[in-house]
Amino acid sequence: MRRKRGQLRKGRVLIALLILGCLVVILGIQTDQYFFENKTSNIKKENADQERVQNQVKEYTLSMVMVGDNLIHDKIYLEAEKNVNGNEYDFSPMLELIRPIISTYDIAYYNQETILGGSEIGLSSYPSFNSPYEVGDAMVDAGFNLVSLATNHTLDRGKKAILNSRAYWNGKEGVLAVGSYASEEERNEIKIIEKNHITYTMLNYTYGTNGISIPSNEYYLVNVWPVLGTDPSKDFIYQEYKEKVKSDIDAVRDQVDVLIVAMHWGIEYQNTPSVYQRDMAEYLASLGVDVIIGTHPHVIGPIEWMGDALVIYSLGNFVSAHEVVNMANRIGLMSSISITKIEKENGESVVRIGNLQNELLYMYYTSDYHNFKVVPFSNMSSEYLVNYQEVYEEYKKIVQALDREIYVKSLM
Repeated sequence: MRRKRGQLRKGRVLIALLILGCLVVILGIQTDQYFFENKTSNIKKENADQERVQNQVKEYTLSMVMVGDNLIHDKIYLEAEKNVNGNEYDFSPMLELIRPIISTYDIAYYNQETILGGSEIGLSSYPSFNSPYEVGDAMVDAGFNLVSLATNHTLDRGKKAILNSRAYWNGKEGVLAVGSYASEEERNEIKIIEKNHITYTMLNYTYGTNGISIPSNEYYLVNVWPVLGTDPSKDFIYQEYKEKVKSDIDAVRDQVDVLIVAMHWGIEYQNTPSVYQRDMAEYLASLGVDVIIGTHPHVIGPIEWMGDALVIYSLGNFVSAHEVVNMANRIGLMSSISITKIEKENGESVVRIGNLQNELLYMYYTSDYHNFKVVPFSNMSSEYLVNYQEVYEEYKKIVQALDREIYVKSLM
């Protein structure tokens, strides 16, 4: 029995050794497989990195910021006149809180709602505006270098004011001002700006000119894309102008990395985009426009993406003494984006619009129309607006009405 037990123990040992050997073999196979897969993964990653380096030669970026209507009422230029001696005007104190922000961007857009015809033809306010050149001086000094001129007030003071305005803007080096021109040749000239190896330009149209007829054969004075009927699909004139807009876009689309279109459109004091605005935006997006900037309603509107196109329906007022709808006319929007261009070895390039950020602005002034100042909500306090927290929440919802993911900067 003892010998049998001894033989049993020996058998158990042999079985154990056999099992252990199998485990070693299996473990060795798994270890080899792990190292093989890990090595293969590293090779794949190295190949992918190498391919990425080969296909992506360089990456360039531009930053862009946008604000709304510069609507210069008499109360504003009378206040500016008090800032300096003599008959000159100084609007720079109104921009002192916004200047440090704007100056950090490569491209800075605003809409010059009122014509800069200069003091020489007499300044005027609503309903027929004319503003001093010093308005533009202050804006350019603050960092603005992209300006839309086609508005419903462009023809307020006739051809002379437009020619003065055009001469003024043509003298501002590094500034692209579009939408109103001194000649057909100037209108049709494609002006392209290049910065950081990225090229861009802007087109600009207004829905109308407050019933003032454009002089015969001088349609270059202001770019118009009229809104006439109630159904865009059945509006012959609207569709006809669509083709003209398409012609303008086709002439420049392939020559620039980024195409911006500024639209003076919509219904005054209405936050919700109209059927026409949506139709226009969809059409522009279908033609390859990258950024569509809306002005004119004098209140802010929502923002949405149409495919790759960014659509800002209304930036609201920027500098103004506009109080038709009280608080709504004093709330503006400042939107910013990043433009990235990736150049590949094969000569192809990819341009992306991203990093969309938005901040509310407030047009502050005292009850007797003094101390005008644009106040970003990041600088906001009860000194400027007592109920600013409630106002922020209300207007944040408007910006996000079509897309809850649109970013609006929080209060500090």
